Amino acid sequence: MVSWSDSFNHKEKMILLLLPLFYHGLFAVKHSLMHSVTGSSGDPNISEFAGVVLFDGTEAVYCDSRNKKLEPRQDWMKKIFSNDTQHLALYTQQCFEDQPKIFRFLISTVKGGVHIGQRTGGCEWNENTDEVVGMVQYGYNGEGFLELDLKTLTWIPLKPEAAIIKKEWDTDTIVLKDIESLLTKVCREWLKRYWSYGSSFLQRTVLPSVSLLQKTPSSPVSCHTTGFYPDRVMMFWRKDGEEIHEGVDHREILPNNDETFQITVNLNVSSVRPEDWKRYDCVFHLSGVEDNIVTKLDKTAIRTNWDENNRTSERNTFNSFYLILIYVAFVHFLCLNSGRSQRPFFPFKDRQPINPCMFPTPVPCFLFVPVLRYL
Repeated sequence: MVSWSDSFNHKEKMILLLLPLFYHGLFAVKHSLMHSVTGSSGDPNISEFAGVVLFDGTEAVYCDSRNKKLEPRQDWMKKIFSNDTQHLALYTQQCFEDQPKIFRFLISTVKGGVHIGQRTGGCEWNENTDEVVGMVQYGYNGEGFLELDLKTLTWIPLKPEAAIIKKEWDTDTIVLKDIESLLTKVCREWLKRYWSYGSSFLQRTVLPSVSLLQKTPSSPVSCHTTGFYPDRVMMFWRKDGEEIHEGVDHREILPNNDETFQITVNLNVSSVRPEDWKRYDCVFHLSGVEDNIVTKLDKTAIRTNWDENNRTSERNTFNSFYLILIYVAFVHFLCLNSGRSQRPFFPFKDRQPINPCMFPTPVPCFLFVPVLRYL
């Protein structure tokens, strides 16, 4: 049963009363601005180039070489472009001229197959301390390849193949200084400007729905909460009003496709006696909301697909048994007729298998070119 409740023990009440005082410590107010660009070759179903701007994890701007259209995805971003045509022109040039040209040149050095290069760069601003931390990372075919250490202004290879690139890029101090300025100064200015436009939207509060889920009667019970915003939350299981840790599995917060989030915390109930279930509940706390959502551990409220899975398992068992009978009959037939023909029944038994790895993926040589001025 899901309900809003303030029925907590004395310790929890004190924590809730002090939350406003310690809020900035519990939930560090940080904002991020990330620019991610991707170039690809060898697959007609993938855009040759795509770029996305994420502000606090929310998609603000998108463009790709297929649609040839710059798309501000938020009303506050549309307002920025409307008020500052030069800012719009800068994004337009980067999306449809500079960045595609750079990635097209770099990836053209790799021949054959499908290849994807990615660069992600941006910064994170701590609203409490005003500290800004920048980052930039290169990826190749879905894996991290090279990243920059801004403290030492040196590149860190994430793959052995990147070591030789690191040596060359570390010597280009002019480019490194440009990157440092972009990630610590320019990014800070843009981030604060975006926050001034989008703060009302990004500070909104969206309440979630909470469900109890269980795959089988012996599986853990999942307290699943989805549809909340922002992602500054706490969720835990309690017994007799006290938070418990034994038998509890906390899963990470995941994004939904509607710019909200979801989280799951599992409780192992294998050792919980049926009469003790009523002593347990799941507590969800959303930053900025005074009341918590408390969900009692109740068998009647659990959503499960056990009955359907059980029927499917029984059908699969029957089908497997039926196939085994057919196979036995087939082998028996072959044995009875083995002497009637001199032709081998399996004509390919002497052939060598084809090695699918005989053509290894080429080294990502396009990453050797230190074109880094456009972040």
